[in-house]
Amino acid sequence: MKFVSYIKNDHEQLALLANGLLYDTDKLHPDMPHNMLMMLNYWDDLQPLASAIQKKLDEGGAPNLKGIPMSEVQLLAPVPNPPSCRDGYAFRQHVAAARRNRKVDMIPEFDQYPIFYFTNHHSIQGAGEVRCMPDHFEKLDFELEAAIVISKACRNVTAAEADQYIAGLMIMNDMSARRLQMEEMLLNLGPAKGKDFSTAIGPALVTPEELEQYEVPCKEGHTGKAWNLEMTCSVNGILVSRGNLADMDWTFAEIIERASYGATLYPGDVIGSGTVGTGCFLELNGTGKFNDPNYQEQWLQEGDVVDMEITGLGKLSNTMVREDSELSLFGLKKK
Repeated sequence: MKFVSYIKNDHEQLALLANGLLYDTDKLHPDMPHNMLMMLNYWDDLQPLASAIQKKLDEGGAPNLKGIPMSEVQLLAPVPNPPSCRDGYAFRQHVAAARRNRKVDMIPEFDQYPIFYFTNHHSIQGAGEVRCMPDHFEKLDFELEAAIVISKACRNVTAAEADQYIAGLMIMNDMSARRLQMEEMLLNLGPAKGKDFSTAIGPALVTPEELEQYEVPCKEGHTGKAWNLEMTCSVNGILVSRGNLADMDWTFAEIIERASYGATLYPGDVIGSGTVGTGCFLELNGTGKFNDPNYQEQWLQEGDVVDMEITGLGKLSNTMVREDSELSLFGLKKK
């Protein structure tokens, strides 16, 4: 199944995506909710019903209900108001390249356990405009990732059983204001203001059964599902990044295992994969300078359009826009 959330009559509306059209869930069956969090809170009860409805739609069912093209609606994040959002650090290629570019050794702890940080779940958004303050444009960056959504509450879950708690996968663009991030992390705390202004996810939440054809073994010594999904990012139509979700070293199941240790995960919680190798300008610029001291850095600018695509998950498009304010945190620094 593919779930999409969009704005209808100024309210959130949940829909199933079938044959390129959106069908409002509460119009398909009286027991189906109209929003994603309600769907997730009753996932075990509603998922079989939704699956049966999806099958009928795929076969041309619901002749009395008119589907809506995605292009005609304002998309929200598939989970518009998640209870929390964590972001992992699962791709060794990205971590190793970033550290090499800074002329430091690969950190051995990466191979010992998966880590994550909490980001601002109130700044989750879907496709569309990313509103940026002046300081955000100081080395503004995209980060090409995938993310999962938790389907039911869980605590102290082992990696061997964790995949059953995944409702689905989505594209994630973990936006980053690198100058803010680098400056505040000199104090060994964060990331904070460099990250909290926007995290884009979407366009749909795609359930695992939709991706069975792409399943591959995870890396040796690891536990959990892996998927052979090509990942790309283009800026203003120019391809800048290419990777594959199968290159994750730590699986989502292993990240769930660590995240749920002594803590309860709740339906709707979002967990990102971390950046795929080559998946941000920070890494690309560093590699460029590592190979050529005269390499010209590239960062996102006002008006830039960032398009991310992942096999089976669709396309997430965001445009960088400037807020009508000149307030600067850099200008407020004490001398």
